[in-house]
Amino acid sequence: MYRRLLSLALFGAASSLYAQSTVEQQVENIQPQVIEWRHHFHEFPELSNREFETAKYISKYLKSLGLAVTTGVAKTGVVAVLDSGKPGPVVALRADMDGLPVPEEVDLPWKSTQTAEYNGKTVPVMHACGHDTHMAMLMGAAKILTDMKGDLRGKVKFIFQPAEEGAPPGEKGGAEVMVQQGVLKNPDVDVIFGLHINANTDIGKVRYNPGGSMAAVDPFKIVIQGKQAHGAYPWKSVDPIVTAAQMVMALQTIVSREVKVIDDAAVVSIGSIHGGNHSNIIPNEVELVGTIRTLNKDARELMYEAMPRKVKGIADSMGAEAELTLPLDYSYPITYNDPELTATMLPTLERTAGKDNTLLSKPVTGAEDFSFYQEQVPGLFLWVGGKPLDVSEKDSPAHHTPEFYVDDKGMQLGVSLLTNLTLDYMKQNQGAD
Repeated sequence: MYRRLLSLALFGAASSLYAQSTVEQQVENIQPQVIEWRHHFHEFPELSNREFETAKYISKYLKSLGLAVTTGVAKTGVVAVLDSGKPGPVVALRADMDGLPVPEEVDLPWKSTQTAEYNGKTVPVMHACGHDTHMAMLMGAAKILTDMKGDLRGKVKFIFQPAEEGAPPGEKGGAEVMVQQGVLKNPDVDVIFGLHINANTDIGKVRYNPGGSMAAVDPFKIVIQGKQAHGAYPWKSVDPIVTAAQMVMALQTIVSREVKVIDDAAVVSIGSIHGGNHSNIIPNEVELVGTIRTLNKDARELMYEAMPRKVKGIADSMGAEAELTLPLDYSYPITYNDPELTATMLPTLERTAGKDNTLLSKPVTGAEDFSFYQEQVPGLFLWVGGKPLDVSEKDSPAHHTPEFYVDDKGMQLGVSLLTNLTLDYMKQNQGAD
């Protein structure tokens, strides 16, 4: 009996090593194609909710794999399903598609020279956040998993999502709309994985964080109504500018004096102030626009309670009136990595990238609308390194800048992770239906 169990264990280990070897070989074989896809997407970026040609390019390839493809989800989204024909879980993999209104200043053979209309103006367009790599990596994983269909148990849903950077003014888009339109249904998704390339992390490394990984984002607007007067006679006014100044400072005290900073993190930033048009006129109105970032539910709820209290209290003390709109035009939940799922898949990360290259990282106050999927099903969102090893972190360009750059070599680990996470999750949940 012992020998039989030992034989089965050795067979299982050998089978696992064989599968890993097969994945590694397939990832290496498809890498030139992944790079070609990435260069195409980078050269021809499209803005949020305008990814029409990008969607056609993706859907054409997915159809060539024999997958069931749906287009036009949340305007330009593409969704494909791979059915193994065997019972098992439904694993979703997601990539975002949109570029940004940023002029590219990196001298590349596949540099973007595209322009588009945004907010009534003609603007340059660039993949300044790496979404070009995300699409290419997911297409690579789709090819490998399709070729390994006989090893799968269940279904894989490939989600190519528009408008992660936010829909144009007056429009809806992104993950929130995809969820509303049933992207996690028919077949019902059990788990979702996503990743983001990072220009400040070394190629070959992957970063993860259980729990709140990226912040909720809640934009807001405050309109302060005062009483206009000559600047020489301020006592005849109700000064909305002075009121706004007090409000900007007081809002910071929510973070410094009300948030339990040893446990929680929060940010309140004012990004825009508009009021007045002349040096000697105290205006009637001032408008403030800003953003709130929080990393857990308690801090977020506190912000929603404290913001109206502070705004009203300061306006009342100055004899002014103030209207707070919160959230303003959109709102993202916390990107929350399910702790149990994260722990379960950690061995996959360590086996794929290597234990020394699998880094537990701190949460960040940036936001990601991948969070809308995680509100519905357990999800894991990862950061994959794209920084060349000969570039220091200090010298690596920031995301959303004209100098943004990530190396093609970083995509190889991303393709491996998407593939292995799918295979391992299916193997661990073969009884799911």
